Formats: sequence, C-alpha cells, structure tokens
Amino acid sequence: MNDTGYSNTFPAIRGVQAGRPCYIAMCPMRIVPKLFKFDEEEVPAELRAQRVLNRSRIPEISTYLVDNARNYTLSSLTASVDAVVHFEPLADTGHGQNIGTLSIPMDAQILINDGQHRRAAIEEAIKENPELAHDNISVLFFIDQGLARSQQMFADLNKHAVRPSDSISTLYDQRDSLSDLARHVQKNVNVFSRLTEMEKSSISNRSTKLFTLSSIKNASKALLRKSPKELVSKDEKELAVAYWNEVAANMPDWQSALEKRVTTSELREQYVHAHGVMLQAMGSLGADLIQMKGTTWKRKLKKLSGIDWLRTNKVWMQRSMENGRISKARVKVVLTGNFIKQQLEVPLTHEEEGFEQEYAP
Repeated sequence: MNDTGYSNTFPAIRGVQAGRPCYIAMCPMRIVPKLFKFDEEEVPAELRAQRVLNRSRIPEISTYLVDNARNYTLSSLTASVDAVVHFEPLADTGHGQNIGTLSIPMDAQILINDGQHRRAAIEEAIKENPELAHDNISVLFFIDQGLARSQQMFADLNKHAVRPSDSISTLYDQRDSLSDLARHVQKNVNVFSRLTEMEKSSISNRSTKLFTLSSIKNASKALLRKSPKELVSKDEKELAVAYWNEVAANMPDWQSALEKRVTTSELREQYVHAHGVMLQAMGSLGADLIQMKGTTWKRKLKKLSGIDWLRTNKVWMQRSMENGRISKARVKVVLTGNFIKQQLEVPLTHEEEGFEQEYAP
C-alpha cells in the first residue's frame, strides 16, 4: 500500500518483454500532463534518462492535434514506474489472466522514456481544445529498474527509429497541399509519370528512375512560391503541370530516357540535368518566368535544348558541384539557376545578383 492509499487504475493488458512484466493501458489525455513526469532539463545528461525537451517541436504537434481533432493519430507513450504496481486479472486462466486492471500508486514517479514531446503537446492542445481531454492515448508501462535501465531503454527505443523518406511521406500525406501538388504534377507530367522514384528520396545507380517525388514537390513549391500548409488552387496545379511539361519538351535527354534510347544511370553519371539541383533551380526560375505576359515563358524555355548540360562543363563544376559531387546546397541551386537564366535571357533578381558577386567564379 502506498503512503496515500490511493491509486490510478486503468484497464490494461499484461505482457512480458525480456523476461520482465509490462502493461499496456489506455489513459485519458486529461491526466497525461499530471501523471507523467519528465526529467528536468537542468539535470546533467548523465543523470537523465531522456534528451532535453525541444520546445520548438511542441507547437507543431499541438497544432496537428487541434486542427485534426477528429482525424489524428498518436503513437504510444513508453514510461517507467518506480513503485510496486498491482494487476487484477479478469480470470485465473486463459486469455483473461492477462486482461484486467492496472493500479499504480498515486505517489509513484512515472517517467516517460519515449514520447515527452507528445506529452507536452497534449497538454498544450487540451488548453486550446478541451474536448481532446476526453480522448485516450495508449501507454506502455515498465517497472523502473533504476537510471541505468531507463537510459538503456531510451537508447534502445531510438536506436532503430528511421524517419520515412520525404518521397514516401509526400506520397502518403493526404493533408498537405504541397504533397497533393507533387502527386498531381507527377501523375500529369508525362516524363515524371514514368520516371519518378515514389518511395526513396535518393536514386541508386541501378534505378531506372530519373526524378524523386520529393524533388518534384520542392521544385513545384518553389515554382508557385508556396509556403508550408498554404493551399494550392486547381488553376495553380494546372499551371505547374503546364510548366513542367514545357520544360520536359525542351530537354531532349529526358525524352531519350523516356523512350529508353539512353539509360537513366548514364544521364545521372554524365549530366547535371538528371539531378535535383537542376529541378530545384528550374522551379525557382519558373516562378519568375510565368510572371511574363502571354506565352513568353514558353518561348524562353525553348532555349533549354541549347544548353550544354554535361557535368564536365566547367560552368557546372563551379556552380552545381562541390568537390566533384553534385550538391543541392542553396548556394548551388541559386548559382545553377542564375546560369540557366542567363542562357534564357531572363534578368537576375537583386538577391541573385548578390549571389553572383559573392560566390560566382
């Protein structure tokens, strides 16, 4: 019995991991801020079992919960309890012996091993939308075995965590308007529809693809000068499709890859236009081009076919590459776009002139 004699009780399922009991329970969100403690930031790293809370991440998660109060998904919290817990099973045998109620003393310290940013975001979201307090989040409870074990749990939980690629996130994200734009462009631009890597954000040497969905997203974002979460209209989507189709029509090597007269690996090995730096540069350039009256921008793009895109061209070696490798650093994107603009006889912006003076050979 704890000192107060009171406990927090949850419906739970009992299990075993590495020979130790663990429990998974559904906890009301309203008690999450009070129930779970976080290692204070002023404690030295070697005496904590968590990284320091990155408060800049909290508003993003909190806004996600508030904006999608009827359609959000939160993964489980993982926590350690430094007290003796009591599990009351529904039955003595069968499946019922591992289904029941978990009682945790109210004066127990419950430390989050994984999910401290979710916990903080839940607290902020409930302040803005109190209805979220009635929702639940699953929690995996372990019995605390000391600081060393808690630190090892944190290391184990994060050791194998792999963030999904930007391409597959773009493919699956139905809420993001820029992801929707990228999918629309990929589907409706002929060369993109057949030569785009949809899952990975980098292309292997053996791949038959030439573009990545993430690079199409970033380039189209630059083309329409859209900020994150800004809506994209139907007309803007069609403008982006028209622009990229026109660009592709004036890139003979892309057409050759489409018709399988040249392999995409050859293009990646020998040409700058087979890399994201060129696509990003063309997106930024297009934002200025499409402001021109009438069909002037289409006439300008016809000059793309006359540019020497070979990586051995010293222009690209100095503008698009770093130590012999293609670079997508912002300065390289701007310098690459500047040269293309010069070939298309499009004036540079004041900022681009500044890049020329500071970085151009």
